[in-house]
Amino acid sequence: MEYDEVVLGRRSIRGYKPDPVPRALIEEILALAMRAPSSMNSQPWNFYVVTGEPLARIRAGNTERMLAGVPQSREFRTGPAFAGAHRERQVAVAKQLFGAMGIAREDAERRQDWVMRGFRQFDAPVCVIVTYDRALDGSDDSPFDCGAVTNALVNAAWSRGLGCVINSQGIMQSPVVREHAGIAADQVIMKAIALGWPDETFPANAVVSERKRVDEAATFVGFDG
Repeated sequence: MEYDEVVLGRRSIRGYKPDPVPRALIEEILALAMRAPSSMNSQPWNFYVVTGEPLARIRAGNTERMLAGVPQSREFRTGPAFAGAHRERQVAVAKQLFGAMGIAREDAERRQDWVMRGFRQFDAPVCVIVTYDRALDGSDDSPFDCGAVTNALVNAAWSRGLGCVINSQGIMQSPVVREHAGIAADQVIMKAIALGWPDETFPANAVVSERKRVDEAATFVGFDG
């Protein structure tokens, strides 16, 4: 695909085919993603790519602990709940997704099942866990750089016919993730990326979130007109 096709066509995928993703293809995608810029070429990122039985154990552990009321233990800080315009955008995309899936507001069972999909990594065949070196913890540059490589990763995957959704639900129970993904103690778990072949029959996959306009986000200084 052309670059514009990738950026304009990519969307978050929340329903996947069960088909496996070849390791060689994932390595190719990671190699492309790691061309992302980083502060002073620090390249703080690492990736734990999980599939099969280890991923099934992470899903089961996440789900069981969340349903049991075990407090979340996400390692990268979450900050306060969204408010104002940010909350409005969060609610708007939720309405789009629930509308596409036909989940009524009063349908508590299906709404709960939707939440659990996140803790199951959306039943994708692969989960990529993004970590950064603990020696850099406290630096704002390192999470910024990990955001850059994650953006590059999901676009590279899309260009090869794969879908992704970046999420935090799959890493909320960090002891489970650490145990079954074998994450080293010198790494901070930052984000998870569900990855696989999109199921085009899954209604939520057609949802395209609304975006701010350039004139809402950008301030031009020193330009004529």
